[in-house]
Amino acid sequence: MKQIPLSEKLFHGAVSLEKTKEYVKPWRIPFDKKEFYPPKGISGQAVLPAGVRIKIHSNTQSIKIGIVEAVELMEMDCLINGSLVKTAYIPAGKTMVSYDSLGGQSKLIEIYLSQKVPVPISGIWIDEGAEWELVEDSRLHWITYGSSITHCYYSDSPSQTWPALAAKKMDFNLTCLGYSGNCHLEPMIARMIRDLPADFISICAGINIVGGNTLSDRTFSPALIGFIETIRDVHKDVPLVIISPIFHREREKVENQVGLSLEKVRAEIVQVVDLLKRHGDQNISYIDGLDLFGEEYEKYMPDGLHPNGAGDKILAVRFQQLIESHVPMKVIPS
Repeated sequence: MKQIPLSEKLFHGAVSLEKTKEYVKPWRIPFDKKEFYPPKGISGQAVLPAGVRIKIHSNTQSIKIGIVEAVELMEMDCLINGSLVKTAYIPAGKTMVSYDSLGGQSKLIEIYLSQKVPVPISGIWIDEGAEWELVEDSRLHWITYGSSITHCYYSDSPSQTWPALAAKKMDFNLTCLGYSGNCHLEPMIARMIRDLPADFISICAGINIVGGNTLSDRTFSPALIGFIETIRDVHKDVPLVIISPIFHREREKVENQVGLSLEKVRAEIVQVVDLLKRHGDQNISYIDGLDLFGEEYEKYMPDGLHPNGAGDKILAVRFQQLIESHVPMKVIPS
């Protein structure tokens, strides 16, 4: 087999790449400024490559991905022309994953990396006589920011998270900024989103803030306003959707230590979106998390909080339906 150079253009959905002599590792924050995202790169969540995929066009019948020794079981998906053909289960200690019998035709090959563990890539190999080329993704660029519900630890596999499924349905180029347990409206995240290319942005905030007591009924709305206005410094007219938390029975009405419940958070988000609209932001929209994934879907949350694989599929469909009814159709690909 022959080795493909580890070019930056192979990696889609990453914010930055950490490069060493041994590997290339995708990050979902700027690696060279990771200290600006405490603690330890958003509590270690930014190095987990949710939504990150390797893409090439090639007629190779097999592809091998070298990884620095896996520290725990992880999954990686291989898609051909957008269809999942194999999920590889990679045990701890393994350093290579192979996908074979891919057919000899020219095709788009996508390898979705695990969303659960860091994935340092040590090499990529294809058949010796195969042709290949890099992929330029010209689709509309969607950035989605959120919590573990966006990060999707409990999905069936990396390409079956609800953001990945929704991006496929809506033909978006996805950058997933779901950080499990760590969606707290940090200013540096707003600055990063501001500086990334974007044609559409969605933000689902509130569940970690209520659960972690990180913002109060005094500070939540100001933090959300500042977060949005920072993004608007550059992305002035980009469609921006603010999504309130999906259903979580334990925190719906019960206030936390600093006076917030999910009901209060939803009410404050509505007020913030209405305020920004009154001041001229005509491209901001609100989606109620209960419309996205309400009490009727509770059976798809085994722990009462996180949708499972079936729940992710429902979330993807509901997201598409709600976006198409809330966002100007001119930004939705036909």
